[in-house]
Amino acid sequence: MPRYTVHVRGEWLAVPCLSSTNTIEWLGKEAVRRYMKNKPDNGGFASVEEVKFYIRRCKGLGLLDLDDTVGDALEDNEFVEVVIEGDIMSPDFIPSQPEGVHLYSKYREPEQYISLDGNSLTTEDLVNLGKGLYKIKLTPEAETKVKKSREVIERIVKEQTVVYGITTGFGKFARTVIPNSNLRELQVNLVRSHSAGVGKPLTPERTRMLLALRINVLAKGYSGISLETLEQVIEVFNASCLPYIPEKGTVGASGDLAPLSHLALGLIGEGKMWSPKSGWADAKYVLEAHGLKPITLKPKEGLALINGTQMITSLGCEAVERAGAIARQADIIAALTLEVLKGTTRAFDTDIHAVRPHRGQAEVAFRFRSLLDSDHHPSEIAESHRFCDRVQDAYTMRCCPQVHGIVNDTIAFVKDIITTELNSATDNPMVFAEREETISGGNFHGEYPAKALDYLAIGVHELAAISERRIERLCNPSLSELPAFLVTEGGLNSGFMIAHCTAAALVSENKALCHPSSVDSLSTSAATEDHVSMGGWAARKALRVIEHVEQVLAIELLAACQGIEFLRPLRTTTPLEKVYDLVRSVVRPWIKDRFMAPDIEAAHRLLVEQKVWEVAYPYIEKYRREHIPESRPISPTAFSL
Repeated sequence: MPRYTVHVRGEWLAVPCLSSTNTIEWLGKEAVRRYMKNKPDNGGFASVEEVKFYIRRCKGLGLLDLDDTVGDALEDNEFVEVVIEGDIMSPDFIPSQPEGVHLYSKYREPEQYISLDGNSLTTEDLVNLGKGLYKIKLTPEAETKVKKSREVIERIVKEQTVVYGITTGFGKFARTVIPNSNLRELQVNLVRSHSAGVGKPLTPERTRMLLALRINVLAKGYSGISLETLEQVIEVFNASCLPYIPEKGTVGASGDLAPLSHLALGLIGEGKMWSPKSGWADAKYVLEAHGLKPITLKPKEGLALINGTQMITSLGCEAVERAGAIARQADIIAALTLEVLKGTTRAFDTDIHAVRPHRGQAEVAFRFRSLLDSDHHPSEIAESHRFCDRVQDAYTMRCCPQVHGIVNDTIAFVKDIITTELNSATDNPMVFAEREETISGGNFHGEYPAKALDYLAIGVHELAAISERRIERLCNPSLSELPAFLVTEGGLNSGFMIAHCTAAALVSENKALCHPSSVDSLSTSAATEDHVSMGGWAARKALRVIEHVEQVLAIELLAACQGIEFLRPLRTTTPLEKVYDLVRSVVRPWIKDRFMAPDIEAAHRLLVEQKVWEVAYPYIEKYRREHIPESRPISPTAFSL
């Protein structure tokens, strides 16, 4: 018998259908009837017949024809929503689709797997898991470790040994011993009470990253979770059933308790959950729609699911990957700006950087040479001012290797810390099967990723700070020798005037966001958790800073390409012409004023998708092979030097 899950005014109702020839209108009326039955006042209606409504799918929000049959229009267990005419949607209503879900209109269940062992996950792997490119399975070695770890927990329970979080309460209640008959209830209560986060839910990609990272940590075999439960968690991930996880609420010690508790809440069939198939619905319905059952927690398993730094670290993983991507592309954009402003390449001479041999500085200078070397890539623009009387350029161009270089080195430093954290056991207590004992410690403290991500935000921000100054030089005719604000008929047209203001506003906002969150600490849990990392905010604001950096550089990219228009018919170097062509494939030249925001978004998308790097990368590596024969090529997706 087919069954449908129907949303009516905040209620989720399971509606069985005896016949596939019943109409969509019948389904709506039956759902409304069941809704009225559950309300003391019948939901404010005298009868079902007086209710006027329409029905739409939860996935994609497509409207359904009331005269169609359910057999023709719907799949078994599909999720639909009854919208009653005259209702005004509450601002607190959870929408059928989370932010950014349009990306999931192309979602296809992955066929490839990543094997997790708790020791070898990379930042790139986790980002790809977040994108839904892979399913997860455990290595045989991980399965063995998980089993042995669980045996220790079973012995503790059997012998009624007093161990924190297994046979006692939590935090201030650590000295309260819990009888064996209540140990399962203890774990469920833990998850429910700690699900106290607020704010917007994490996007599907970020929720998948968080869930995948928690699986990786559990696979290390120091958490005491049973293999049966861990396999259930993996099944939920592979079905892309994603719990509702508010982004705010963690202080980053004892781990990310609130967000991970919301994660666990969905796994036990409570709270809200989302999948590409269902949209938002009660977790139990989403799991059932995918043929899954809610997890029944055994002793220690609630604590195993919620104790760790995975919220900070998973968001930090995305941050460090995006930071690496924009840092590489910033070099290309700055090189294009230098060409437009008729700057010199002398400041990138190998000998200058050899006597100050910071790795990042040397690599950035190399990239500038690979893109601008007139012997390798003749530039008509460069040739046009070869004999000008200018001796040196402004710092915003001349000092790119020094400024961009430390950003690259910062990213490499932070990536090393985040990679270690990806593959670290962060539970408390830790279960050491070899010693057949548990030990309480502090690996859950998020100070490592918190400090690193504060540092990342400060470092990467500088790319926007120096980019904004280059935008000013492009737009200011006294500095650029180009038309004011890069537009003809100035006055009638304003050109890039306010685009530069946007860049300035983003840079100013970043200055506030770069204040370190990890310098703060507030005592919690009745002073038992008396020093915390505030790493959740460090991770979230790092992502905001990086997004602003991407947007500022998108504006510089557009401005530099617009500057090229005023230098035609002269051409720049081959790799930079390829970058110009890429931009012009999505944004046409600025002849007269038009709606600019879509152009900025299009350029931003090129940077997020790393298209600018993909175009320039072959030329950079060809130059590397020819000038440093013994060097190994850098991967096009490498995010550190």
